[in-house]
Amino acid sequence: MSDISIIGTGNMARTIGARAVAGGNTVEVMGRDQSKAADLAKALGGGTTTGEWGTAPAGDIVIMALLHDGVVPVVAQYGDALAGKVIVDISNPFNPTFDGLVHREETSIAQEVAKAAPAGASVVKAFNTIFRHVLEKGRPDVFIAGDDAQAKARVEAFIESLGLRPLDVGGLKMAHWLEGAGVVTVGLANHGVGNFDFALSITELPVRANG
Repeated sequence: MSDISIIGTGNMARTIGARAVAGGNTVEVMGRDQSKAADLAKALGGGTTTGEWGTAPAGDIVIMALLHDGVVPVVAQYGDALAGKVIVDISNPFNPTFDGLVHREETSIAQEVAKAAPAGASVVKAFNTIFRHVLEKGRPDVFIAGDDAQAKARVEAFIESLGLRPLDVGGLKMAHWLEGAGVVTVGLANHGVGNFDFALSITELPVRANG
């Protein structure tokens, strides 16, 4: 099992935290509002603790459960407190009409986090293609991207502890396309599928016997 720190106290922090506790992981919650962090830790149970905002997280894996425009500033604020950590960015930088990204170039929040992170920290993109309630109630595939193979292996093990299947899409530059997949997911919800009760997944053909 993994030692997890969650920075943020919103719905995704609660959902990932609940699955993490159920999966036997050690969980710490960190929030700007210490009372909200304490309330969430109490609600999650399972020995969940709270950490002081801005100090070194207890977990080896640090999940940034924040809105996209807050992720990079918070990583910069934490600075060397994140040295040696695996930082997981779950955000979606949607434009105001939810049909594109706010980036003006081919980058991603995860790639910008990597620029702001201290030496020795690794960044992995994950969970951004999954609607919160589907993550809470379903068993969706979790797509991940990152440059550090060891960091991805640790995140994959954590995802598996949640009872979910991690699927590696490649290096951190692929985080841009995962964010694009988030846009596609919203488009499907609003049009082709017509609801938000689904997640993108991979269908594999059955293995054919030789001969």
